[in-house]
Amino acid sequence: MGRTANFSFTFLLFLLAIFATSAEARKSFACDPKNPATKTLPFCRTNLRTEDRVRDLIRRLTLQEKVKLLVNNAAAVPRLGIVEYEWWSEALHGVSNVGPGTKFGGEFPGATSFPQVITTAASFNASLWEEIGKVVSDEARAMYNGGMGGLTYWSPNVNIFRDPRWGRGQETPGEDPMVAGEYAARYVRGLQGTDGGDRLKVAACCKHYTAYDLDNWSGVDRFHFNAKVSKQDIEDTFDIPFRSCVMEGKVASVMCSYNQVNGIPTCADPKLLRGTVRGAWRLNGYIVSDCDSVGVFYDNQHYTSTPEAAAADAIKAGLDLDCGPFLGVHTEKAIQGGLLKEAEIDNALFNTITVQMRLGMFDGEPSDHPYGNLGPKDVCTGPHQELALEAARQGIVLLKNRGPALPLSSRRHRPIAVIGPNSDVTLTMIGNYAGVACGYTTPLQGIRKYTRAIHQPGCADVACSDEAMFGGAVEAARQAEATIMVMGLDQSIEAEFRDRAGLLLPGRQQELISKVAAASKGPVVLVLMSGGPIDVSFAENDPKIGAILWAGYPGQAGGAAIADVLFGSHNPGGKLPMTWYPQEYLNNLPMTTMDMRSNPSRNYPGRTYRFYKGPVVYPFGHGMSYTSFAHAVSADAPTVVSVPVDGRHHHLYNDTAFSGGAVRVTHARCKGLSLSVGMDVKNTGSRDGSHTLLVFASPPGGGWAPHKQLVAFEKVRVAAGGQERVAVRIHVCKFLSVVDGAGIRRIPMGVHALHIGGVKHSVSLQAHVLGVIKS
Repeated sequence: MGRTANFSFTFLLFLLAIFATSAEARKSFACDPKNPATKTLPFCRTNLRTEDRVRDLIRRLTLQEKVKLLVNNAAAVPRLGIVEYEWWSEALHGVSNVGPGTKFGGEFPGATSFPQVITTAASFNASLWEEIGKVVSDEARAMYNGGMGGLTYWSPNVNIFRDPRWGRGQETPGEDPMVAGEYAARYVRGLQGTDGGDRLKVAACCKHYTAYDLDNWSGVDRFHFNAKVSKQDIEDTFDIPFRSCVMEGKVASVMCSYNQVNGIPTCADPKLLRGTVRGAWRLNGYIVSDCDSVGVFYDNQHYTSTPEAAAADAIKAGLDLDCGPFLGVHTEKAIQGGLLKEAEIDNALFNTITVQMRLGMFDGEPSDHPYGNLGPKDVCTGPHQELALEAARQGIVLLKNRGPALPLSSRRHRPIAVIGPNSDVTLTMIGNYAGVACGYTTPLQGIRKYTRAIHQPGCADVACSDEAMFGGAVEAARQAEATIMVMGLDQSIEAEFRDRAGLLLPGRQQELISKVAAASKGPVVLVLMSGGPIDVSFAENDPKIGAILWAGYPGQAGGAAIADVLFGSHNPGGKLPMTWYPQEYLNNLPMTTMDMRSNPSRNYPGRTYRFYKGPVVYPFGHGMSYTSFAHAVSADAPTVVSVPVDGRHHHLYNDTAFSGGAVRVTHARCKGLSLSVGMDVKNTGSRDGSHTLLVFASPPGGGWAPHKQLVAFEKVRVAAGGQERVAVRIHVCKFLSVVDGAGIRRIPMGVHALHIGGVKHSVSLQAHVLGVIKS
């Protein structure tokens, strides 16, 4: 009884400590109606326009107070009731504690950890991307209400996965600009909310702007790299996801990158920040530096001769917030030295404080706000974890299925040998920029829910440096009725600041796979975890290996999802969001060469499926199913589309690169100019399944245009033997245009070929010159 009483007392103290911690974290907030010094100030009055409230607040600040608000760990202004705020939080694929703005513990031991972005992108399911964003923002708001998180999340990463060696490619939606742009817009909408008005649920941030896709390769790191990029590649590849993020997703923030672009640090380039992001794209929000970027372009790149000049250049270029201390240390001296005006500081603060106002951070008691009722009960819920499982299922890609070897039978295939360094992992499954997951189901645990398993890792880790454990793995395969090998990579091979040296499996993994496959008496399945592509040509060509699955980094429920696919509870429908190249592709191909287009005269192969025509292990968009699908274009699909051209520019649209000429997008009447094609998708197999309809277009002519590019994708579920009509809408100016060598986007006139699976449909675009409108 004494021990019970003591335990009860201790537990009571524990609960009180948690309550005290939460109360302490949440007891202070701006515009507290109980604070007589601030409750009547205009910036606290919610009935005023946001811009008027922001200007009122800024005019009350001293210069010293303003400067301390230019950094991520913004200082408190006690005399105005303003509490300190940490801007840096991360939510790449779930609420993360990578940034200091969010922490786990107490009532919030973890958060739902979804698959890494490259895996989620493989679903090609835009509604899923937005739904994940909604769940992540629910959990983020709940943690903010509990004093454990912020409201400004520096996610998503929408850089193009240009080079297969990039260690951070796992964070991105892949190599296609159109997919990356759609992912950006949909995930941001999910995070920020779509309830209408100007209010934000949380504030998202698209990063890293721009042409950022190298971390540390062959002695060149991101802090010193000058990306030499043509206007053409900037316009038709690198900027597309960011434009979509700002203009369609209405993102609240954009982050500039570490690297220089054509000799100018991105965080000091007014053409990029003021001219493009805020000017042409009309960002309604703030621009933030990658962490210590301003210090990097002063200390590492030596772009300016003094730190004050660096601070001035960044703010004049359009930077509003510094992740790091640099602006907080040097901005006041920049003003005193005449390099910067205080009004320019006010402009930066206007952008950041406006976002805080839109988040409700100056609206008084947080619990009275929209989303103020979210709390611990709304984190790691059953539906949230089920969505993480479903996202993993949809992102798994079936690369090979000879025989077919899959799906396996839990009745006939017993026992199963489960082999490989990734066969019983947890943290590996969630990739980088992850938080603390609600829980994990490893591949081994998932498989054991279906059948009896003999487990032999074969290698101690993915480095697989010796064969000491090979014998046990080979013997397990001899005894089992089927063999599953879970191999691949982890963050020791590909990560931030760690680019890959090559595309082969690390260490002696290939040797282990081949030996185990040779010894197996039943079906052999290879499951790969990785963020980037792997050259597994040997496995594709090995008749003993019946099936290959790519799971990316599948998140907290990855093991359950893998098992559901292996045993047929889920029919795989994922497609590769990046090309899988052979190792030879990298011969004499520096990561530092940014050109997208091939150049045969200098033996340059080009990058991504849009410009590379050489041999591949698996192409972009590859992915198999346990059923089969057939496509047919509807009989009423248009074959001719008229493109209205402003008569004032009719003499400018001829272009010798195209036999029929090309029209500048800026000279066409683009509003409402879409091409609608009906596609009949029939499931010709015996299993229900989801199918991703990928629509590619090849423009007329050639030269500098992509040989093909994705212009639409749709996810459709079709019952066995059934048929569904899918309406595909293609915006002509946006998706059937190409960019010339001067960086000008044009619409080629003439016949465009649409490719859907094995079906081809031709559409002729014809210019229709409108009369000149006289004023």
